[in-house]
This record gives sequence, C-alpha cells and structure tokens, in this order.
Amino acid sequence: MTIAYSNIPDSLPLDLSTIKLTDEQFYQLCIANPEQPLELTATGVLIVMSPVGGESGDRELNLGSQLYVWNQTTDLGRAFSSSTIFKLPLGSQRSPDAAWVELSRWNALSDEDRQKFPPLAPDFVIELRSRTDKLPELRSKMIEYRDNGVRLGLLINPQDRQVEIYRLSVEVEILQSPISVSCNDVLPGFILNLARII
Repeated sequence: MTIAYSNIPDSLPLDLSTIKLTDEQFYQLCIANPEQPLELTATGVLIVMSPVGGESGDRELNLGSQLYVWNQTTDLGRAFSSSTIFKLPLGSQRSPDAAWVELSRWNALSDEDRQKFPPLAPDFVIELRSRTDKLPELRSKMIEYRDNGVRLGLLINPQDRQVEIYRLSVEVEILQSPISVSCNDVLPGFILNLARII
C-alpha cells in the first residue's frame, strides 16, 4: 500500500461549537495532551495540528532563535516558541511559530496569566508555511492576528520564496525572494535574516 503524503493535512479542524469549551477546559485539554499541538478558533473549532518535518523544524528554530538572540540583547520584551498559546482578545487561542510581547505589556499580566495561556495578542508574530500548509488558511490566520491587535506579522512562504508582511491598518506587503526583513518599526534594530529560509 502506498501512502500519498502530499494529501495528508497539516491540521485537522474539529467543530466543537455545540460543546463550547471554556478557557479552562481548553487549557486542561492542552495540558492533558502535551505532545499534540492544539488551537481553538473564536467560533469553537478545535484545530489539531500535525508535527512539522525536519526542514520546517530547522527553519522554525532558526527564525525563533534570531528573535530570541535579539531580545536577549535588547531586553525589550519576551520571546515565545511555537508551543505558546495566546488567548486573543476576539476569542481564539492561537500558537504562532514565534512571537514577541513588549515588556510593559508582559509585566502587566498577573502571575497566573503568565503561567497559563497569556490573555493578549503578541506585538509580533511569525508564521512559517510548511510543505502541507494551505496558503489561504495561513493568510486568514494572519488577518486574524492583525484584527486582534498584532502590530507586525510575517507569513514566511519558502515554497513561493515570498514573505507577506501584515501591519495594523496597512495593506499587506509581499516581498519576493528577500534575503532579510526589517522589523524595526516594532522591534528596534531587528532584521530577520532569511538566507537559510527562502
């Protein structure tokens, strides 16, 4: 038997809107299944995400590491991995591939909020398209981030050698085959190197 891996979905949406999971129930579901990445849309659709392959994992770590190193140098906020779920203001609970929150906003959270899923939109997010990700779904997710107040979002699309830049109240900007992207308007001095990504 031959399995067509190109047809295996990157995520599996389960409509649980009739059950209406509470924030605490979703949190407990995630804690009980730590090896299974989950997200919850504002309409109550549970998204079961598959793990990424080697190339995507390498790229994701590369991007997150650059953000982490910049933040360690500047100490302007907190950087987060793809395992972090944020409770966004409009009701969804999402985990970007990398995220950053400005320090005063992070410090304003209670200890409990920091321990669980932070109830805020990050200031900056990165989503990396894997081989099996559907571009329209990722674009919809980026618009959702922007609608929730994310100030700068990068959708990195190695397959088409593009980066889509999402900013508040600005049209999406698309860069073709960039070697780097300046994030200076939200993360002072941070230039994301894409030489090994795109």
